[in-house]
Amino acid sequence: MKLHELSPAEGSKKAVKRIGRGPGSGQGKTAGKGQKGQKSRSGYSRRAGFEGGQMPLQRRLPKRGFNNIFATEYATVNVSDLEKRFEDGAVVDAESLKASGLLKKTLDGVKVLGKGEITKALTVKVTAISESAKAKIEAAGGTVEVL
Repeated sequence: MKLHELSPAEGSKKAVKRIGRGPGSGQGKTAGKGQKGQKSRSGYSRRAGFEGGQMPLQRRLPKRGFNNIFATEYATVNVSDLEKRFEDGAVVDAESLKASGLLKKTLDGVKVLGKGEITKALTVKVTAISESAKAKIEAAGGTVEVL
């Protein structure tokens, strides 16, 4: 195939609608714009997001963030905090964390995160735990129980 033999696919090219041009075009007089009104005038353009005077969507929506009232919010504790506050062989649960002063509220549960190191063998009973925290606690000889 040569360059002069190239042509667009059948049906992919459509003739431009020549508005208001000559008899037989069917687009004379008002040229498909109806009778009167703003949209029939020359130079008409409507700004993006205009909703005919109704308060537009971008003004109806709140501008700063959004609060998901259904989200699960955990009280978080790092393994480094457990290392500082608990003795070897201690049982760590929501009550003991509150008693030690690490938590004020348990919210929807307690989650242990993996920041820091731990050397004590603790028995941890919490709602959720990160993979890294679980690995560190078990490597130190402790056990993890997810409630």
